[in-house]
Amino acid sequence: MKKKLIAGNWKMNGSLSANKTLVDALLAGSRNAQCLVAVCVPAPYLAQVQQLVDGSVIALGGQDVSQHDLGAFTGEFSAAMLKDFGVRYCLVGHSERRQYHGETDQVVAAKAQRALAAGITPVVCVGETLAEREAGHTEEVVKRQLAAVIHANGHCISEIVVAYEPVWAIGTGKTASVEQAQQVHAVLRGQLRAATAQADRVHILYGGSMNAGNAAQLLAQPDIDGGLVGGAALKPADFLAIIAAAQ
Repeated sequence: MKKKLIAGNWKMNGSLSANKTLVDALLAGSRNAQCLVAVCVPAPYLAQVQQLVDGSVIALGGQDVSQHDLGAFTGEFSAAMLKDFGVRYCLVGHSERRQYHGETDQVVAAKAQRALAAGITPVVCVGETLAEREAGHTEEVVKRQLAAVIHANGHCISEIVVAYEPVWAIGTGKTASVEQAQQVHAVLRGQLRAATAQADRVHILYGGSMNAGNAAQLLAQPDIDGGLVGGAALKPADFLAIIAAAQ
């Protein structure tokens, strides 16, 4: 049985001093972690956090990557650049990138492709808005989003991580019910099984306001292989409690 994966997404939060305090607390509390742990940090802090987590159980993650390898793309950074900093995971297609930066399914697929080519595991985020859920389009939306990545990456698809993040449950304090989350995870697992014989290797994370109180119940579901944690990732006690629930 594969280990669970708990990944923290710091979003646009942090400072040199706050990062050190947070990471020091996480290192002290996760030495004996029986799950995989990662922190996805803002790009300016990759060098700092790389040094802080070096040799520990905590893997370094990025929050975005360019769909281009190099060139005149001011403000962007390539997968090769992330690799230089020891980045192991990278978020692609987070709902905030799709919403605020207009990222299409095709752009997300290209970013996943670039990450894979550099030896970085893309954490492909999929999820529906409240309007899409209320209209009964949840499965259609998440399958369309994942299909673009499958089509672009073919046999490499078993090397990705998928994160289901219902947009209506991100940062709102709302959480999909355990049954709702498991249902969508099962749909995604089925889609992956149709694409690769190695589908069960793929971690499918739940990313809609997982916290210390609901983590154990969510992680007990057969197709929920971990969590993509937002707000709770900035609170050492909460993030460590989620890690403990993933043992």
